[in-house]
Amino acid sequence: MSDAENNADLPQPTVSEPLRRAIGDRYLTYALSTIMHRALPDARDGLKPVHRRILYVMNRLRLSSTGGFLKSAKISGDTMGDFHPHGDGAIYDAMARLAQDFTIRYPLVDGQGNFGSIDGDAPAASRYTEARMTSAAEALLVGLEEDAVDFRDNYDGRLQEPVVLPATFPNLLANGASGIAVGMATNIPPHNIAELIDACLHLIKTPDARDDTLLNYVPGPDFPTGGIIVEPRDQIAEAYRTGRGAFRLRAKWEVEDLGRGQWQIVVTEIPYQVQKSKLIEKIAELIQTKKVPILTDVRDESADDVRVILEPRSKNVDPEVLMGILFRNSDLETRFSLNMNVLIDGRTPKVCSMKEVLRAFLDHRREVLGRRSRHRLGKIDHRLEVLEGFITAFLNLDRVIEIIRYDGEPKAALMRQDWSKVPPRALDEAAYVSPPPGEGELTDVQAEAILNMRLRALRRLEEMELRSEYDALLAERAELEDLLADEDLQWSKIADQLRETKKEFGKDHPRGHRLTAFAEATEIEDVPIEAMIEKEPITVVCSEMGWIRAMKGHIALDQELKFRDGDKGRFIFHAETTDRILLFGANGRFYTLRGSDLPGGRGMGEPVRLMVDLPNEAEIVTLFVHVPGRKRLIASTAGEGFVVPEDEILAQTRSGKQALNLKEDARAKVCRPVEGDHVAVVSENANLLCFPTAELPEMTRGKGVRFQRYKRVHNRQGQLEIDGGLADAITFDLARGLTWPMGGGRTRHEPDMSPWVMGRGGIGRKPPHGFPKPPGFGDLPARDEG
Repeated sequence: MSDAENNADLPQPTVSEPLRRAIGDRYLTYALSTIMHRALPDARDGLKPVHRRILYVMNRLRLSSTGGFLKSAKISGDTMGDFHPHGDGAIYDAMARLAQDFTIRYPLVDGQGNFGSIDGDAPAASRYTEARMTSAAEALLVGLEEDAVDFRDNYDGRLQEPVVLPATFPNLLANGASGIAVGMATNIPPHNIAELIDACLHLIKTPDARDDTLLNYVPGPDFPTGGIIVEPRDQIAEAYRTGRGAFRLRAKWEVEDLGRGQWQIVVTEIPYQVQKSKLIEKIAELIQTKKVPILTDVRDESADDVRVILEPRSKNVDPEVLMGILFRNSDLETRFSLNMNVLIDGRTPKVCSMKEVLRAFLDHRREVLGRRSRHRLGKIDHRLEVLEGFITAFLNLDRVIEIIRYDGEPKAALMRQDWSKVPPRALDEAAYVSPPPGEGELTDVQAEAILNMRLRALRRLEEMELRSEYDALLAERAELEDLLADEDLQWSKIADQLRETKKEFGKDHPRGHRLTAFAEATEIEDVPIEAMIEKEPITVVCSEMGWIRAMKGHIALDQELKFRDGDKGRFIFHAETTDRILLFGANGRFYTLRGSDLPGGRGMGEPVRLMVDLPNEAEIVTLFVHVPGRKRLIASTAGEGFVVPEDEILAQTRSGKQALNLKEDARAKVCRPVEGDHVAVVSENANLLCFPTAELPEMTRGKGVRFQRYKRVHNRQGQLEIDGGLADAITFDLARGLTWPMGGGRTRHEPDMSPWVMGRGGIGRKPPHGFPKPPGFGDLPARDEG
């Protein structure tokens, strides 16, 4: 048995430490791992480890931008097996994102197959798609095999992976990044490579340039889906200076003329990271709920491009007003938050300004240039050593051939030979003399190279080419030594490299031009919903059972209408589509309906209780058109009430607005306009009372004051009840008297109501002869009160 097996049964030592310290240490380890190896990008190449490993694997598989494609499953599988020991699904999702031209400004993966869509569709399974690198990805890898960056062991020590990529352009800002770490997050928008390189060239020329100056080269983000940035320039400058801020981004739209005065709005670009399908669903919901009444339809006519059609309700609608409302209520306008939190040196997270990020990239390029130059020097020195051996061999070709032909250990013999004292040419094997030990002018590398030389190279022309190559390498070596010794030459070389990159990804590149425009935000002030509705006459009809509809035009109020079986008409009045209709329930609450929201009059309408939260047990007291500035007299069956302004009882929600507070058994009974200097109140037991309107308080909510007093009697069960209760109330001008209906279209007018004028809160007296039974004042003076 092994020692481990023998010790398995022995008691293992235990480590005791406080729980707080144990949890803290382990959580800190997890937090650092998340920050450094998962969530935050490196400022030098702008990549997270998973993206860097995907590109490195594709480079190992030689998936160049001009080569063939390979199954995505192979790429994600090799990435997982060799470098990124996480789920292949997560790796494939990260790779698919690098291929989406609506997500990445300069895609790093060239995908073949379904890699998702701007509608939010997921990519196809990795076994169905293929991929290779793009030219932008290759630009990030230039110099990787020339010792440009450090390498480290992979997770199991079998292989080596790059710590960072060389990156010939500032990919962090070019493609942006987002991630959530432990206690911190990052969110960086994409930018235009040509503009970023111009800013880098300015920083090389003026290292102490101010942050605001960089806005002359990088005016703002450049999103892959286009759109229009409406953020003020000073706010953009502040965001880039501090590394935190936000950018307002709007959709790009235009008015398309349909002829004959008709038009429609076409949205051609939508904000970044907005799913088109969800955007259309949101706009459709606004139409359905009639929050934007001037919009009648939305359609998606997109193919490879974006084309969303918005149809106005009328040709008289102002397009600017319509889009302003949609900007406020949908994702046609979004805010992209900037949080430039990055790993500035590969280890330390820091919120950086744009200048700091570009400086980190430039410093990285200088380090890459120095490492590649030193690597090239090593290669040149090795090649010069070989060439010196070749030239020596050509100068003493006969002796070299003689040694190789006859010596048992030609390599050692070549290295022992003092080539400054070569013996005469030997013509045969008998005359050959092994070279004595000498100074050994040939090194091991040179001797090995001579032995590996092909016979066809033993010609005069080859000797001339070797001398020419030797001279060229000496000149290149001198240039590299000068470059490594002079900082100004280094920055000049970096600037030349950046200009070459700009030429490759600039205006001649398919996505090199700026996609996102700038404009000043045209703010549309809050538009009253009435102003968004086309004013048309309607006739509002509500049945006894609460089914409501709006018939087009002003029809005759005495016209015979159809209702559901067992139902009949109760309210009918003229209104406009721009009117607000107020409903007063027996529960003392006012509910607001809009004329434009009422169902059409072709059918029987819809239950009003589906439009407002009116309880089933609460009857409709009255239904009327809101008149701004008008006041209402409201009262309960308990004989209590007050005057309320109509402007104060408008409700904004389905739940309505409570106005009249009720006692246990009381219910709202009266709601009439205030149109006189006196109030007439009649009880259920036919007692009439009048008093001045001025004695009533004006309130917005409460139970009010007592209008009329009623007798309290005990019923057969001994319970105390009110004998009567309020039946109706109305306001009138005392000087003109009071009029009430008599039935059959006849009315009765009482010019002198002074006998019934008493103090408020009294019992009253019997009404004049001919007063209707049951007691009430009817629908006079206005039928449109319902």
